[in-house]
Amino acid sequence: MKKYILPLLFLAAFSTTKAQLADSCKLQFGTNLAGITDYMTEMPFVDLMHNCRTWFSQSIDDPNHPFNSGFADSLSYRADGYPTHMPQIVSSSIYRQKISTIWGNTSGWPTGTYTVLYDGTGSLYTLGMNNIQFVNAHKFTFDFTTSGNVAIGIDSSLASDPVHNIRVLMPGSEATYLTQPFNPLWLSKFTQVFKSVRFMDWGYTNGWGQSDPYDWDDSSLFSWADRAQMNHYTWADTKGVPYEMMIKLMNTYKLDGWACVPHRANNNYIQNMAILFRDSLSSNRKLYVEYSNETWNWIFGQAQWLNKYGCTNKSIIWPEGTVPYVQNCLNIWTNMFSGQLNRLERVAAVQTGWQDVSNRVCYNLTKGSFDAVGLTYYFALNEKGDSVMDSLGSKCTVADVAHWARNEMPNIFSFMQSQKKEIADSLHVKIAFYEGGHHLTPIPFGVMPTYCQALLDVQRDTAMYNMYNEWFDRIRTLQSGNEPLQLMNFSFVSDLNCQYGSWGILETLNQNLITTPAPKWQAILKNQNTHCSGSIGLISMPNIIDGIQIYPNPTTDNIKITSSTNLKNVSYFVANPIGQVLLSGNLDGNENVVSLAGYAVGIYFVQVDGKTYKVVKE
Repeated sequence: MKKYILPLLFLAAFSTTKAQLADSCKLQFGTNLAGITDYMTEMPFVDLMHNCRTWFSQSIDDPNHPFNSGFADSLSYRADGYPTHMPQIVSSSIYRQKISTIWGNTSGWPTGTYTVLYDGTGSLYTLGMNNIQFVNAHKFTFDFTTSGNVAIGIDSSLASDPVHNIRVLMPGSEATYLTQPFNPLWLSKFTQVFKSVRFMDWGYTNGWGQSDPYDWDDSSLFSWADRAQMNHYTWADTKGVPYEMMIKLMNTYKLDGWACVPHRANNNYIQNMAILFRDSLSSNRKLYVEYSNETWNWIFGQAQWLNKYGCTNKSIIWPEGTVPYVQNCLNIWTNMFSGQLNRLERVAAVQTGWQDVSNRVCYNLTKGSFDAVGLTYYFALNEKGDSVMDSLGSKCTVADVAHWARNEMPNIFSFMQSQKKEIADSLHVKIAFYEGGHHLTPIPFGVMPTYCQALLDVQRDTAMYNMYNEWFDRIRTLQSGNEPLQLMNFSFVSDLNCQYGSWGILETLNQNLITTPAPKWQAILKNQNTHCSGSIGLISMPNIIDGIQIYPNPTTDNIKITSSTNLKNVSYFVANPIGQVLLSGNLDGNENVVSLAGYAVGIYFVQVDGKTYKVVKE
């Protein structure tokens, strides 16, 4: 057997024609991106104002000093969301008001010196910023070394030249943030594995345009002028990230995408959204388009809104009353992409576990108006398993969680098979998975389980890696023809949480896979169709990366690690796909021999001087 030493960074695309894909080529993974919030740890942008919390107000000279005086909605603002002036007076308060924003979780922030820039005449105040150094009237720096709340606000702002365009820039990004707005660490992580992204949470699709997630009782629609704007002070609001930024990400880094149309978008909005993607997106990029997200899911505002205005108010039964909204959206995108439909995958998304509702949606859509039925690919616990593990409490183990997850897999998979047979095969459309992974959460969702620790422990355990592989083996049997199944992982980076779900395949962007295993990440990496036509593939490449050379390539049992610089006392690790360290030690000088003899066929990782190299043993 031979072992191929391949740096993770050097995955590239190639294309050939094949009538039937091999098993290793049948799954193609993209990922959902995290919603933009002030407490996020995914950190996609170098300008952190993009994910600051929406303004809250504070009363000046109030002796009680409330954190939030509650008058933000009563103040006057410019179109970009900045106040017209500061301070302001409201009739319901004796105190003048100023505004502030905050980042409630900074654990994902890199340490170093940050730069704050702003335009206009006025003054800012800060919280949680250390060693502030003022450069000029519109620029200061601060040091960030540890997590904690960080806040910035506007004390004064001249009405004729108001403060606006505040930027809070990550270390080293001041000279490049306009041309390179994305966090390099974030980019390097997800482009190692994924070649497509779903923008559902980036676009704040669930409850889009609602200031209150439970206040959906408004029939008004939004026009194109109401969309998210590039110059708005934050994208962590009810409109999300501008489409222009989504398109820039796709074009610059050669990614396919999945866009969700807001449920309250009027025809003018939908038409212009389609035109923007059509005319701005590179012609060789594929775009999936879907009306809203999970319009059947009653926890989301769009489901409640569609039920009232599409069904109840029109005396049409649910879900049939929702279909005209989906159909209208599909028709507009079809018309706007006339002659270019090869660039588009029009998706009719359904509830995987409710075949009757899926049929009543898809069979009431115009045949030929959609290209794929959208499903989820989650495996989950069932009520019996949840009950048994709740009775075990702190005695519940990872093995118990894995047992009950596996117990439910056949049932969930039967739903997926049924959807394929009843809709995709019958209507001659594809299946595409808009979300998926594990859904190991308590029942009902959101309660605090007594077996919390086991739900946390399984996230780093070999059992999770094995379950993912077993699940992917089942899903692989649904593929037919010469295109891989598209699976959009949910999600990319997030903290562990036993109550609401540990969704991220990474816990942090800078997670060291040697010391903190990431079995979900490794399973997707293993199953991504990297050897296949029409997607990411492995190609010949130099062995020298950043001065470090690992060779021969291919090799037999031993590898040599050399460098143009002295590697004496530099540590190395060899780990398996779930992050378990198999070999470790210190290198000795410029040339070093590491034996891989005796290890099974599979994927390994060699880490040298902070750089990780993929080892494929075949």
